[in-house]
Amino acid sequence: MPFKRNNISTPLVIKNTMTDQLQARFQEALQYHQRGDLVAAQSLYQEILQAQPNHFDSLHLLGIIAFQTKNFPTAVELIGKAIEIFPNNPAFYSNRGAALQELKQPAEAIQSYDRAIALQPDYADAYYNRGVALQELKLPVEAIESYDRAIALKPDYAEAYCNRGLALQELKQPAEAIESYDRTIALKPDYADAYYNRGNALKELKQPVEAIESYDRAIALKPDYAEAYCNRGVALQELKLPVEAIESYDRAIVAMPDYAEAYSNRGVVLQELKQLPEAIESYDRAITLKPDYAVAYSNRGVALQELEQLSKAIESYDRAIALKPDYAEAHFNKSIALLMDGDFAQGLELYEWRWKKDDFTSPERNFQQPLWLGDNTLTGKTILLHSEQGLGDTIQFCRYTKLVAELGARVILEVEKPLVPLLQEFAGVSELVVKGDSLPPFDYHCPLLSLPLAFKTELHSIPYSNKYLRSNQSKHSYWASKLGSQNKLRVGIVWSGSSVHKNDKNRSIQLADMMQQLPLDCQYVSLQKEVRDIDKSMLHSTSSVLHYGEELHDFADTAALCELMDIIISVDTSVAHLCGAMGKVTWVLLSFSPDWRWLLDRDDSPWYRSIKLYRQHNIGDWDSVLENVANDLNKCKKQNII
Repeated sequence: MPFKRNNISTPLVIKNTMTDQLQARFQEALQYHQRGDLVAAQSLYQEILQAQPNHFDSLHLLGIIAFQTKNFPTAVELIGKAIEIFPNNPAFYSNRGAALQELKQPAEAIQSYDRAIALQPDYADAYYNRGVALQELKLPVEAIESYDRAIALKPDYAEAYCNRGLALQELKQPAEAIESYDRTIALKPDYADAYYNRGNALKELKQPVEAIESYDRAIALKPDYAEAYCNRGVALQELKLPVEAIESYDRAIVAMPDYAEAYSNRGVVLQELKQLPEAIESYDRAITLKPDYAVAYSNRGVALQELEQLSKAIESYDRAIALKPDYAEAHFNKSIALLMDGDFAQGLELYEWRWKKDDFTSPERNFQQPLWLGDNTLTGKTILLHSEQGLGDTIQFCRYTKLVAELGARVILEVEKPLVPLLQEFAGVSELVVKGDSLPPFDYHCPLLSLPLAFKTELHSIPYSNKYLRSNQSKHSYWASKLGSQNKLRVGIVWSGSSVHKNDKNRSIQLADMMQQLPLDCQYVSLQKEVRDIDKSMLHSTSSVLHYGEELHDFADTAALCELMDIIISVDTSVAHLCGAMGKVTWVLLSFSPDWRWLLDRDDSPWYRSIKLYRQHNIGDWDSVLENVANDLNKCKKQNII
């Protein structure tokens, strides 16, 4: 976020004792300086100093010229000499502080500003510059105090209001920051940076429409404002307007051809549009412009991974990690690539970086009790195993609870409420707790998805891949009665998952598309509780799909209904995991770049022996997947093979 840098104070000229001739030369030098003719002014100041070496005003003003020409060490030296000769001019200290800041010495700069303020307590510019230095030292609270002093002395100080807004944003107070930016704009309506910063604060408040309006005002005032175009692109992405976002990034690049961040962000949008080669080209351009750009390397790895070029993806992640060893996103992305490749030994260890990601779906649990990852004995101990991420993840990894219990532990299992009836009598569980309820005492804890690491799981040692869940008998009887007698192949179907899942647009399909491909002479049963608006009309207009919706109260109902199916056809959702855990014949439909647990280039799953995988061979091509499913379904009908 750009902020107004230090203000160089108008020189306070103290009349030195000098001849009338030198005084005339000094006034001439000042006029050149004020007109911007720095060369002529510098020559005259130097001429004066040759005649009168202790002329502190000339030393100071030569220091100002050095600052203006970005020769900051010389500026500090010359202004320092002026201070030695005449230590009572507050402007000398303030301007010396500005030069020290440019030399990345904010602490020393603050000392200089403090001296200026001691000499002139109403020195608004010194308070302002001091605030800038405090922000550079990551002291936003103290910076705000300094800006407030500047504003109290100079109520129309627009720059101070603007930088105060930035400090408030650093304190995660975007609403208060906007108030400060609004005050800035009221004082200075043509202040493009204030509109830009205001847009960033609105974006933090998840108000992308209003943010775009603010960016547009900044751009109207400053048509080549590359940063405003770039962040406008980010806001458009949040509004699910990828084409418009790319246009905004392109405008940013036109304004600033070496804008690496714009190229990287553009790559992210192209990736969302599944234009993966083009995305990689954009990342490559970002890296060429900024060779230490760890984020671009990591994003590039994700695009390569989506193209199933895992070795190249891992190489890109490694470059990101080499540049930024604590880069959680790159470590996590690398873990996914390794796991997808079947390298559980490295992949599971790196998967623990998920807790350090900023956007991880499940926040880390900060228990006083230690994390158990297989190193401590559990004999006579109580351990809490707690769910994370989605319901399907809980179903997949709860299989490890029995192994934990066999180590001599008393196992408390904490899961989401819809899963409680399903897991009520699950093997190895001593106590089942609803997530969010108070927890009983325990000695250790472990997230469910860390259990494969704790047990050093490899592809060949995945436990209970045959069957480890069963349906409730009374619910089974209820649903059997509900369905009635069977005279056709009974097929359970799941065509979409949660709409908030980050990969939903790739893994879900429409009911109409599925039913258009499947054979007509089967009894289809919807295993979904929730149905999207786009699919409701299809359900209402057809008698070929039975749908029970709200009658599926929890996963025990779903499990009982699944148990009554001959075959289940499902996209990658929790129901697919449920059916696999029950040992039901399940056909899972996978997008081109699937979740890591389904691995690559195989039609079976080491996690569930009863599952068969149907994969896209081209991005977005569900037609060929459904065609293969329909062919196999017809074979099952003809051969009466289930």
